[in-house]
Amino acid sequence: MSYWFESEHKLPQSRLAIVSYVIVGIVGLLLLGFWKLQVIDADRYAQLAERNRIRTIPIIAPRGKMLDREGRVLVDNYPSFGVLLLRDNPEELERNLPAIAEGLSMPLEELQREVEAARNLLKFQPLMIKPEASQADIAFIESHRADLPILEMLMVHRRRYFQDGFLAHASGYVGEVSAQQVEASNGRLRPGDIVGKSGLERQYNDVLMGTDGLRRVIVNSVGREVGRLEQTDAIPGKPIELTIDYDLQVVAEQALAGRKGSVVALDPRSGEILAMVSQPAPDANAFAIRVQSEEWKRLNEDEDRPLLNRAIQAQLAPGSVFKIFMATAILESKAVPENLTVFCPGYGTFYGRQFKCHTFDKGGHGVVDFHKAVVQSCDIFFYEAGKRLGIDRISYYAYQLGLGRKTGIDLPSEESGLVPSEDWKKRVFKQPWYPGETISVAVGQGATTTTPLQLAMTIGGIASGGVFKQPHLLKTKQNVPDFRFPLTEHTTEIITNAMYGVVNEGGTAAASRLEGIEFCGKTGSSQLISNEGRKRIGGGRRFTDNAWFVGYAPRRNPEIVVAVLVEHGEHGSTAAAPVARDIIKRYYEKKSQRGQQQYTVEYKRYEVERDSVLAQVKPAGKTGPRVAETPAGPALARPDH
Repeated sequence: MSYWFESEHKLPQSRLAIVSYVIVGIVGLLLLGFWKLQVIDADRYAQLAERNRIRTIPIIAPRGKMLDREGRVLVDNYPSFGVLLLRDNPEELERNLPAIAEGLSMPLEELQREVEAARNLLKFQPLMIKPEASQADIAFIESHRADLPILEMLMVHRRRYFQDGFLAHASGYVGEVSAQQVEASNGRLRPGDIVGKSGLERQYNDVLMGTDGLRRVIVNSVGREVGRLEQTDAIPGKPIELTIDYDLQVVAEQALAGRKGSVVALDPRSGEILAMVSQPAPDANAFAIRVQSEEWKRLNEDEDRPLLNRAIQAQLAPGSVFKIFMATAILESKAVPENLTVFCPGYGTFYGRQFKCHTFDKGGHGVVDFHKAVVQSCDIFFYEAGKRLGIDRISYYAYQLGLGRKTGIDLPSEESGLVPSEDWKKRVFKQPWYPGETISVAVGQGATTTTPLQLAMTIGGIASGGVFKQPHLLKTKQNVPDFRFPLTEHTTEIITNAMYGVVNEGGTAAASRLEGIEFCGKTGSSQLISNEGRKRIGGGRRFTDNAWFVGYAPRRNPEIVVAVLVEHGEHGSTAAAPVARDIIKRYYEKKSQRGQQQYTVEYKRYEVERDSVLAQVKPAGKTGPRVAETPAGPALARPDH
């Protein structure tokens, strides 16, 4: 018999019963747990197991490139890695946040705010916590795969712009989508997505953005990918071809470098923008990842306003460039004799107040007729013309010629400028219009404001006989609208001759004359403060006059118009006109080069094919697309002549 079956070693019956009850209890608990695990919570644990085993990772679609009119890349992408935070397990997430923040060199409070902001999103939707991972970040994630499996790296394509603000305002910039944008997107956008925030990036975001894909992968216990279940490839964003000419853009940027202002060059025949500059400008690359709050604050508080696209948003008095609109009103209205002459001693008295000409210190212009008034920019002549025209007639023609309303360019946040009238002042200020205010408006001062783009479009339209093409930056834009305010051939001829004289007949822009090029233009200087006010507060550069110039070439049927604004440049003749001259010079250099290349190619082809039968066959003619005409906006009542 065994030792334990000997009588002296048998357990008491009471102890045996207790042991039996304990064993039965343990077995019962195990069975209950098994029942709960296998039956009651089966679905829950199956889902958790599946989620621990299968991971869904987005595939980010690269944004479409931006190309210039000749196919050269202006805005591109570069590959990078972002850091994803997996939110499947809230307890694990909360426990590991301090370690993640330290490892990725992120403020813990910032990371906690991002996680908190994403609480309303699906639990299993990854959160982009660092759009641009450094080498140190990548090393940290790889070395902590086992203890921090909730971190994942995502291949992304970041935007690459030219540095130093080149084309920055036209191209715009991208940034992380806001919570409001996510909510309004009906599920198309996720936190961390990159969207266009300004300029063309914003205007054509739906085209450039593309559609993200995804892949479902199998991961092991430490989060490493061990297999792939399925994949939906991303659809890249489409590239867009712009009307911008890179070569002209370079010249414009360099010509304005270091000064506040704007340059717009366009083709008045089509409305295509050839160059657009606004300075100062931010480096768009700073926004391509995630702009720091300090940098954003600095840009917004900078008194030079680098975020302002001056080409379409700087609403400033046009100065003497406005005299072209006055000249058009004189010729078209017949309210002022075309043969009007005035004597300019350097000043004039109107409504009991003395108004000075810019030649006040030089003794004036003497006897001035219409042509000389434009060529020499005589203020006294246009004071007299403004008095005879009246503010409502001036306002009518300025509006019909395109001022005081948006051009409709394919950029967001364009401003309309202002053309004052009696009704406007009564409506806005509840005050009557005073005749002395008309005198100021007549030379582009007072309440009149325009943008560089407006002046480029309107002056180009006047030189084209009253056909105003809508400016645009997308080269493939179809059915570009226009508006028309037909001008007589006589008006167009007289104004063209006068603007030609400004540059080529010893006028205010004589120093910018181009040999062999019919370069026409008009200078302007606009006051920011009266001379009396400047003396009273001590002056300073911030109160120096703004310099303007608008020019075009050739003399008839112009191909290019350039508007230049140099803030605090003082004189349009010395600060603004040379910028336009350089751009137009480069335009004709390129045109000559293209012509020479075309001639060479055609000549060689003729030499080869002159004896061929095929050479006798004439090619079919080509016709370009028609431009749809659209009526102008709400017109003011035409004043009596």
